[in-house]
Amino acid sequence: MKKFDKENDFMEEVEVQEIPSLSPPEVKNTLVPPSGAAIIQRYLWEVNQYPLLTPEEEFRLAHLYKEKKDKEAAFKLITSNLRLVIKIALEFQSFWASNLMDLIQEGNIGLMMGLKKYDPDKGIRFPYYASFWIKAYILKFILDNWRLVKVGTTQAQRKLFYNLQKEKQNLTRLGYEPIPKLIAKKLNVREKDVIEMEQRMEGGEFSLDAPLNPETKDTFKEVIPLPEKSPEEIWARNEIKELVAQKIEVIKKELSPKEKDILELRLLADKPLTLKEIGKRHHVSRERIRQIEARLIEKLRNYLKEEFPDYQEALTTRF
Repeated sequence: MKKFDKENDFMEEVEVQEIPSLSPPEVKNTLVPPSGAAIIQRYLWEVNQYPLLTPEEEFRLAHLYKEKKDKEAAFKLITSNLRLVIKIALEFQSFWASNLMDLIQEGNIGLMMGLKKYDPDKGIRFPYYASFWIKAYILKFILDNWRLVKVGTTQAQRKLFYNLQKEKQNLTRLGYEPIPKLIAKKLNVREKDVIEMEQRMEGGEFSLDAPLNPETKDTFKEVIPLPEKSPEEIWARNEIKELVAQKIEVIKKELSPKEKDILELRLLADKPLTLKEIGKRHHVSRERIRQIEARLIEKLRNYLKEEFPDYQEALTTRF
């Protein structure tokens, strides 16, 4: 089974990532609690004591855990990937400056959940698979705790939460004024969503039990929408979409002009053309396009089944 280029790049990055080798901090006999920096220093030193695993060891231990729920195998898989959790937590630290250990703790929970869900028979290395769960739990923690209000309750708001400031900087660097209308166009969201997110991110904290306005008894807590899917599900689906998109770009090269049009203008389009419209483009009947589309979908399913380990999820995501 071929491995994803993205997985290989990810593993190379993780394998060269080193946490500075630290001497164990002195533990003094005192009633004064250690500072946050001292706690992190001690934790980094402890994490560095656990050995890394080879790919062969990972798969062997993962099979042991999957088949026999071997606790020692689980322990080795978890402890060998604590460095990965730290690496990912550091990537998100700019969103949560309060305490790096908060993000590390949430990431560790995600790592353990990833092990429970991991299937070594899929052919993907455990650190790569677990990274999705680690990121999901860290994201969930940030979204649940930042400014008390869940600032990312819809997909558009999540996109804005993580990209608004970056997009503003990009536009400014290009000589444009980062007005909401332009940001909305660049990020493919509504202008209203941009304005609302700017207000949330720039405003101070407030009580969720405060009334919306003096004329109503409804509170902020009562009108904040709950996300339809958990951050874990959203993150995983987005990653799957990206991986599937990469594979589709490869198979496009082998498609006929009719198949390529059906793929791009129907199966992948936000506003798909009808069978009749595509038929007119190629001077064939609606029924003929329907037959080609059915064969194309089957071809894509078989291709993804062979190339993409989690192909069932991929198919429900795309087709």
